Parts: sequence; structure tokens; C-alpha cells
Amino acid sequence: MFTGIIEEIGTVKEASPNRLRIEARKVLEGMNTGDSIAINGACLTVTSLNESAFIVDVMPETLHRTNIGGLHYGDQVNLERALVAGGRLGGHLVLGHIDDTGEVMTVIPEEAAHIMRISTPSGLMRYTAIKGSIAVDGVSLTIADLDDSSFTISLISYTMKHTTLGNRRPGDRVNLETDIIAKYIERLREQSSPGLTLKSLEEYGFATNEA
Repeated sequence: MFTGIIEEIGTVKEASPNRLRIEARKVLEGMNTGDSIAINGACLTVTSLNESAFIVDVMPETLHRTNIGGLHYGDQVNLERALVAGGRLGGHLVLGHIDDTGEVMTVIPEEAAHIMRISTPSGLMRYTAIKGSIAVDGVSLTIADLDDSSFTISLISYTMKHTTLGNRRPGDRVNLETDIIAKYIERLREQSSPGLTLKSLEEYGFATNEA
């Protein structure tokens, strides 16, 4: 599990159809083989490492659902190690299970921020809400606005500088992971008969009748 707070920008040093070698520094501290790491928001497993880089294997499902397969030598990627129990949850709960990719439509400067609009597969829009959370290339962000097929996010200068989103341009593909709570609520509604009620939400721990 992750938080969507990027620790470091890594550099691709090898990109084959089923393997990546990423040069990094900070995330290597305390890293061991078998650890999980989010690369552009996709949870992958470290298979080997040395003092300057680590290697992950990439499965066909990851290539199908993410932009990982489009990486080349020299590309930069967002990196985040798995959340440590007891650590601060600065973003939101991110599983590292990418739902699909979106496409950057526009990036417009607005005072100290940049407003990025991202076109989104129709099947994901039902899990979005204004002021709700979404992970874009692994970065925890708040949705500023949305319509039937896209949403906007506001990127502050820190995010532009310390993640790869500062280099994204119209036409680029980005990994999207929607809020897991929305998916569970939808699943509960599907299983509920005759429908979702306050009582059923309380039973599943989503609501409470306490004042």
C-alpha cells in the first residue's frame, strides 16, 4: 500500500519487454529483494538491486493497463516505497493497482499553479468526484473539476518540480488509480437487496450511528 507522496524521481537505465532497471538513490535505503515499489503508481516487486539501481519484472497485465510498456532508456519515473506501518499518510490510500491510462489534454498555467486536464475512460469517471482523490502516475491529487469524460487537477510548483508531472505535455499517457473506497461502495450496492442503506453501510464499517 502507498500514499501517493512521491519520494524520488528515478531514471530508466534498461527497458526490455518484461524488465526494468531503474537508477535511484533515496528509495534504495533499506530496500531488499521482494519489496514492493510503485513506479509511476504501478506496484511492482524488486527482484534485484545494487548500490545505484534496482530491477523489477513487468507482467503482461501491467503492460496492458499502464504506461510502463512505453518507457525507454533515459525516461524519468515517479518512485514511492510501500507505506510503513505507523508512518504518516500524507496523501490517500493508494494500492498501486492501476485501473487504466488517461491522456493529458491541456496544461494551462494559472498563477502559481498549472491546471492539467486529463481525458479518462468512461468506465472510471463514475469513481471520481469533485474534491475527491485520484492517483495520476502515482501522485496523490485532488480533483478540481470534471465532466463526463475528463477531470482537472491543480499542480503546485512543488509537485511540478518533484514529480514527472512537470514534464507531461498534451498527448502523454498517464496511469490512473481511482479511490478504492468508491469501488467498494459500488460493490456493496450491487450486492445489496433492495439497495444500499445506512444500516448496511454501518455493518460494513462505512458509516456510524454515533452522534
